[in-house]
Amino acid sequence: MKIAGFDIGGANTDLAIIDFEDGEIKNIEVDFKYLPMWSDNDDLSKVLVELIENICPLSQIDGVGISMTAELVDAYDTKKQGVLDVAEKCEETFSCPIAYVGIDGMLSPEEIRKNPLKAAAANWIATAQIATLIADDCIFIDTGSTTTDIIPVKNGHECAIGKSDFDRLATGELVYTGTLRTNLASFVNEIEFKNNKYNVASELFAQTADVYMMLDLISEEDYVCDTFDGETKSKLDCAKRIARILCADLDMLSMDDIAEISNIIHQKQIEQISEGLKQVSTTQNLDLIITTGLGKDILDKPAAELLGLKVRSMDEILTDEECVVAPAIGTAIMMNKFI
Repeated sequence: MKIAGFDIGGANTDLAIIDFEDGEIKNIEVDFKYLPMWSDNDDLSKVLVELIENICPLSQIDGVGISMTAELVDAYDTKKQGVLDVAEKCEETFSCPIAYVGIDGMLSPEEIRKNPLKAAAANWIATAQIATLIADDCIFIDTGSTTTDIIPVKNGHECAIGKSDFDRLATGELVYTGTLRTNLASFVNEIEFKNNKYNVASELFAQTADVYMMLDLISEEDYVCDTFDGETKSKLDCAKRIARILCADLDMLSMDDIAEISNIIHQKQIEQISEGLKQVSTTQNLDLIITTGLGKDILDKPAAELLGLKVRSMDEILTDEECVVAPAIGTAIMMNKFI
């Protein structure tokens, strides 16, 4: 049985194809593609097929599971409209069995039409499937390109208080900050640098990918989103963008200065994530953290360590490449059980 699991985000569409034999995982292959759904959502069907055929012929796929967060993009007036549009495009693309990750489990195409909001931003449900393979009682934290999920697990089952993104923003279970696409001005108000305190310009000048390129924590291959100014993803251009948040340029600041500023920004994002993690840990009385996603070592591990919490990583059972697309893997696992 060969199952495809997709996690369709606002900016990235992730794929995991898992070969199952007697219910056991025999092989996992993964891929992803940058697809800005706010502008290019009509390309979704083409991208889904391309991703599969990069790995195997489409005809070999026995079932397709879908999780999504793309319904929030501003191409859609409501999340309901977004969910139904994504579902329609998926069903037009595949002739094999298809189902969707919802907050109560997998939803058939008929069920998603009756309750579309149950599938809105439910990809964390899929990731929980993997976290339970490591520990029955834990908090898994998944920082991707754009957001951070912080989900408690007890007795082998997720026990999040919030079920929608709206609710989870209040419980600490969703922190809208990520490794690549987060505007620096969204979490940095001021920077203390060279004995001065500088306010930050609230413009779309630089994003977190620029910071982590400067600090050699990601590569240009990891920097899969667009740059804010349309220039390259080189360290030099990243430095230029970061300088602008202080209304400066590289005539005024050196590359060493930009590296120092980047370290300050990095620490502020770690602290931002730790606030959500502390809220969930205190509420649920859980102290074991399992990290995954692109930001697992860059942000999540230091955030947990800042709070004195125990840390394990999903790379105990998945490769680093697989950890980046963990919701897609969890989606494929759920789809295999569904069919």
